[in-house]
Amino acid sequence: MGYRVAVIGATGNVGREMLSTLAERKFPVDDVVALASERSAGHEVSFGEDDILRVRDLSTFDFKGFDIALSSPGAKVSAVHAPRAAKAGCVVIDNTSYFRMEPDVPLVVPEVNPEDIAGFRKRNIIANPNCSTIQMVVALKPLHDKFKIKRVVVSTYQSVSGAGKDGMDELERQTKGLFTFQQPERKKFTKQIAFNVIPHIDVFMDDGFTKEEWKMRVETKKILDASIEVVAQCVRVPVFVSHSEAVFIECERPISEDAAYAALRAAPGIAVVDHRADEGYVTPIEAAGEDKVYVSRLRKDPTVANGLVFWCVSDNLRKGAALNAVQIAETLVERYMKKAA
Repeated sequence: MGYRVAVIGATGNVGREMLSTLAERKFPVDDVVALASERSAGHEVSFGEDDILRVRDLSTFDFKGFDIALSSPGAKVSAVHAPRAAKAGCVVIDNTSYFRMEPDVPLVVPEVNPEDIAGFRKRNIIANPNCSTIQMVVALKPLHDKFKIKRVVVSTYQSVSGAGKDGMDELERQTKGLFTFQQPERKKFTKQIAFNVIPHIDVFMDDGFTKEEWKMRVETKKILDASIEVVAQCVRVPVFVSHSEAVFIECERPISEDAAYAALRAAPGIAVVDHRADEGYVTPIEAAGEDKVYVSRLRKDPTVANGLVFWCVSDNLRKGAALNAVQIAETLVERYMKKAA
C-alpha cells in the first residue's frame, strides 16, 4: 500500500525535480498530484518517463486524505498553504525559508540529523534547509563527529538556478546578447551576471551580511551543533546548475589529511574525488544531475591549529533541494508512517 503525495510548486525548477526524484527513487505512491498557482492550473508536468500530470490550483485544493506534501512554492505561499495542508493531516516537507528557524519545526538533512524528523508531530511540518547549507553540513558531519569542529569559514559560488527559472533565463539571455553586442538587461539580479560574479544573495541585513549568509550560520547551528561558529560569504556565479563552496574548518581535536579522507569516504552521501593533478577535482558541470556531495582539494590549513581546507560541490536542485526533501519523506515513512501491506 502506497502513499498519497502532493507536490506544491510543481511547475518550478525544484518542483519538477521533486517529481522526477520521486519517480527515479520509486517512492511508494498510490497517487501524486501536481499543484501550483491558479495561472499554472491546467498545464502539464512529467512524473517519471511515462506519466503526465495536469497541474491543479493550489488555492482550492483539499489536502484531506493526502499523506505527504513536498512544497517549494516560495515562502509567502508556503506561509499560507503549508499550515492548511498540515491541519488536514498531511505532513508538509517545506523547501522554503519560512519555517526553517521555527523552534518547533525540525530542520533536517537525513545524512546528518535524521532523528530530528520525529519532531514533525508538533506541527506536521518538516523544513528542508537552504541549498548551500545542505551540501556543507553533509561534508561537515563526519569531520565534526571525529574531530569536533569549532569554527567554519565558507565562501560559496552559487549557480543561477538557485534563483529559480528567471535566474537561469537571465544568464542565458545576457550571454547570448553580449555576443551580439547588446546591452545586458537586468531583471532578476542586481548586477550583470553573464561573465561576472555578484557578492550578493538575498537581502542585506543590519550587520552587513546578507540573509543567505545568515541562513548558513543559523541553519548549521540548528542542524549540526549550536556551538559551531560559522561565517559565510555568498556569491552568485554564471553557472546554470550546482553550487560550489570553499570551506575552511578549525577543530578542537588534532586532524590529519588521512584521517579526514577516511571519515569522508565512510560517510553516506559523499564522494571524495581528490587527485593532486590536472582534472583531479570536481566542478559544477560534473556534479550537475548527480545526487552526491563531492569533496575535493582537501589539505591541512597551516595558519591555524587543527585546521583543514576543502572544496565542496553539489547539484543544488537535487541534493540541495528535491533529493533532500524526498530523502526526508523516505525516512518519514520508514520510521513513522509505515502502512500495512
